[in-house]
Amino acid sequence: MKNIWILSLVSFFTDMGTYMVTPLIPILLSSSGPFIIGIIDGLSESLASVLKFFSGRRSDFLKNRKGLAIVGYGLSGLGRVFLIISSSWVSVFIWKLIDRTGKGIRTAPRDTLISEAGGKKKQGRAFGFHQMMDMLGASIGIGAAYFILQVNENQNFNDVFLYSLIPVIIGWVLLWGIKERKHEPVVKEIPTTTIPKLDWKLLNPNVKKLMFIVFLFTIVNSSNSFLLLRAADLGVSTNHVLLLYLLFHLIASSFSYISGVFSDRFGRRGLLTVGYALYGFVYIGFAEANTTIGLIILFAFYGLYSAFTKGVEKALVADLANPENKGTALGFYAMITGIGLFPASLLTGWLWQIFGAEVSFIINGVIAIIASILLFRTLSFNVRKAT
Repeated sequence: MKNIWILSLVSFFTDMGTYMVTPLIPILLSSSGPFIIGIIDGLSESLASVLKFFSGRRSDFLKNRKGLAIVGYGLSGLGRVFLIISSSWVSVFIWKLIDRTGKGIRTAPRDTLISEAGGKKKQGRAFGFHQMMDMLGASIGIGAAYFILQVNENQNFNDVFLYSLIPVIIGWVLLWGIKERKHEPVVKEIPTTTIPKLDWKLLNPNVKKLMFIVFLFTIVNSSNSFLLLRAADLGVSTNHVLLLYLLFHLIASSFSYISGVFSDRFGRRGLLTVGYALYGFVYIGFAEANTTIGLIILFAFYGLYSAFTKGVEKALVADLANPENKGTALGFYAMITGIGLFPASLLTGWLWQIFGAEVSFIINGVIAIIASILLFRTLSFNVRKAT
């Protein structure tokens, strides 16, 4: 349980720093257009996501998950320098690429550490608690950015970017307190230059079924930047956009642990199905939204979608994976969700620029609802329930 607390606090502080920055990026780049935002978000996530599989697979070989996590979280701090000195979308893209590379290195090893600490019957609770702290840190980060902009008459984003380094450094320092279980490496003398094979055969059939459906959903699960840009386009001020994003994270944080406990007790497939469908209806709602009240409701329901899916998906992958390949399976999952963000963000940005925001949001919403139906009907395996 100690490791779960430490890793959750690490994510809490890291996301605090990250989300002091994240909601400001689409506003900063609004003059560049939605297509450029789609390229930056999608390409950086997808290029970095390949590392998620290799990092997870390598952690299975060497059983040194803590070391990989330390490197990954460290990159998040180093990349922030490019954002602080940014003068164009190119600098923002470099920051995003370094930051997401760090996420690619750390995600699968960290999730495997959480899974090992949670035990067989409490996967949902472990990932739900971590997701709750993750989203709570993001909420406080957004609130901090809002406060800094409120007291800063010049609305200087660089001040926010600079202060965002503090929680990132705190999270990185806390990570050194992790006590990793001692395992014998799968290969005792693996060369440091060895690159693990990207082998689909490493996954068992149930994991493969899940990955197919997750990928279908992911290709329409575009960057949150588009939701923020949509709110700004509808006339919402920068400060109020931050408050809407804060609402989303507060709702997600409040319900993440509850949904994890629920999935342990009653199963995960039904909860994921509801989450996917909710995403679809929310996106269709964003296509039709034209009032502030409507946006408030949509961001609140978007928070519920996140709570019903993020931690539960990881717990389901951990349930289905073979014990000796758990890091590989979680890495594959993280890679797929990352790779899918590129076509998702690129498609959304292109459709928005050519046909308008309404068309892009409706298409994403409809395909997400189809994915939810496939999840419920195609997955014939029984999701394990905790006893």
